[in-house]
Amino acid sequence: MNIVVLVKQVPDTWSERKLTDADHTLDRESADAVLDEINERAVEEALKLQEAHGGEVTVLAMGPDRATEAIRKALSMGADKAIHVSDAALHGSDVLATAKVLAKAIGTVEGVDLVIAGNEATDGRAGAIPAILAELLGLPQVTQVRKVEIDGTTVKAERETEEGVAFLEATLPAVVSVTEKINEPRYPSFKGIMAAKKKKVDTLSVADLGLDPAEVGLTGAWSSVLEAAPKPPRSAGQRVEDDGNGGAQIAEYLVGQKLI
Repeated sequence: MNIVVLVKQVPDTWSERKLTDADHTLDRESADAVLDEINERAVEEALKLQEAHGGEVTVLAMGPDRATEAIRKALSMGADKAIHVSDAALHGSDVLATAKVLAKAIGTVEGVDLVIAGNEATDGRAGAIPAILAELLGLPQVTQVRKVEIDGTTVKAERETEEGVAFLEATLPAVVSVTEKINEPRYPSFKGIMAAKKKKVDTLSVADLGLDPAEVGLTGAWSSVLEAAPKPPRSAGQRVEDDGNGGAQIAEYLVGQKLI
């Protein structure tokens, strides 16, 4: 098995997130950054498949220099090598441009059998990259997977949505996205952390991928944020003193809010 896992460095959910004043994009330098938890699960699943079938696991990340921290964590979990796409021109890329860049980067890996991603990142939550990527690569996709296994040249998966559970199969190579129910990711061992420092990380630019800078970043985005304002503070609630008619007061309030 030759597996590529998509990973992303995101602001820690416990850190304050804010937008830059200049272009209203996420100010990534203002918050603590971590490897997205859903990507840890994607890496874990790739490693489990590798343990069962052999092969190699490559992690792929797109982001600034700081993203090497997330890459090293994935390598310390046990991934074999990494590709880091880093270029100032990528700043502000939307999901379409991001998928285009990732597709080009995957194309630099020879003989890919499986691409594994999280179902959505915790910063953007678009949840569209796996599907767009599959379209660009011309591969079948199996999304929102809670269980996956490989049988010869077939990937079999359980897909869970609000409507129920579906049992799907696709012929390799394929793109798979996983949910939080897929597994519990392992903790990197001290040996793994030390070994990660020596593992190969190839850094690629937009030019290395044969892309025009005008296709990516803010200039290539199909949408833009013209104005942003902080969330207004919560106003004080209305207190009800129950002197025997508290229920009526609450009902009157709910009627006024058009809730009943």
